[in-house]
Amino acid sequence: MAIVEVKVPQLSESVAEATMLQWKKKAGEAVAADEILIEIETDKVVLEVPAPAAGVLAEIVQGDGATVVADQLIAKIDTEGKAGAAAPAPAAAAAAPAPAAASAPAAAPAAGGSKGDVAMPAAAKLLAENNLSAGDVAGTGKDGRVTKGDVLGAVAGGAKPAVAAPVAIPTGAPKSVLPQVAAPAAQNLGDRPEQRVPMSRLRARVAERLLQSQSTNAILTTFNEVNMAPVMEMRKKFQDQFTKEHGVKIGFMSFFVKAAVHALKKFPVLNASVDGNDIVYHGYFDIGIAVGSPRGLVVPILRNADQMSFAAIEKKIAEFGKKAQEGKLGIEEMTGGTFSISNGGTFGSMLSTPIINPPQSAILGVHATKDRAVVENGQIVIRPMNYLAMSYDHRIIDGREAVLGLVAMKEALEDPSRLLFDI
Repeated sequence: MAIVEVKVPQLSESVAEATMLQWKKKAGEAVAADEILIEIETDKVVLEVPAPAAGVLAEIVQGDGATVVADQLIAKIDTEGKAGAAAPAPAAAAAAPAPAAASAPAAAPAAGGSKGDVAMPAAAKLLAENNLSAGDVAGTGKDGRVTKGDVLGAVAGGAKPAVAAPVAIPTGAPKSVLPQVAAPAAQNLGDRPEQRVPMSRLRARVAERLLQSQSTNAILTTFNEVNMAPVMEMRKKFQDQFTKEHGVKIGFMSFFVKAAVHALKKFPVLNASVDGNDIVYHGYFDIGIAVGSPRGLVVPILRNADQMSFAAIEKKIAEFGKKAQEGKLGIEEMTGGTFSISNGGTFGSMLSTPIINPPQSAILGVHATKDRAVVENGQIVIRPMNYLAMSYDHRIIDGREAVLGLVAMKEALEDPSRLLFDI
């Protein structure tokens, strides 16, 4: 037998621990080299753990939902094993009357239940919160135990609580057994169901940073409106040729990025950040683009956006969007940033007050473009209008710089030729 260890990959310096999501393989199953075995979630990204070698997954050391640290052993692969050979071993060991079994009540079946009815501690908590019993969920863990991932999958699939059958609690059962018992039928909410799901590490981190922003920044927001007709006409004129040349369509975001950089050059404090009692002026323009993902909001960075072409910006934003949906954004892609743009318009938002992404000092919010009646030269005309909102840290940015910075963005969008001549 040749055993290869599977360990947690290196985490970033600011990440102390991570959470195991769900194993894609069971003990005893064959795995190929570089095949993804499990995903590990940190408070920033989701990391994929590939198999370091081909063979059989001999043992899963850390189950679904476990908290792990960098370089921790989570599984073992037998490079000389045969599929199915490793699976019976844990079951046989569990069936043997070993003295150690008495000291692990969480691993013992509840009275009247089978091995498959036993829940891991993390799963037991979720079962109770969702008014389910271990028997309501098919277990995929060791010896058929119910894991946290099994419960989350069952809840998502609409598993119904078995409230009619009473749950027997062994006489004199230790307290550690009690959390595995399903919630009493009295807690059944009938046609008013509730679902309690723990925050993912990423969602918890987003919440923490938003609260940090609100509590440490003196946030103020200024607004302006933009006639998007010139941008729309330019897109329409060059769209086919642009797509043919670059293999990507030209969207609004590249114009917003260019307009933002144009304004940041004029008013550098908008691109600055606070460090203690110092103001740090950045001589580069790393623009964060807020992107929604299944696990929460992420802000990947366009590095040196001032040096990027419209095509390069569009390609990078498309890449970020795809990676965000697949949970494959790397930590290095979301680290840093000197200014951010949030486009609520893609979801139909008409107006909002974006929250600054610390340690940055300003953020631009763009919204849906709609035809509106406006006055031009004393005449009422219909124009495609977009409302811009820029939130800024009033500790270092005065109203003058904020307002003039937003006006510079407005002027660049209403006359895109300004971007060519940097005026």
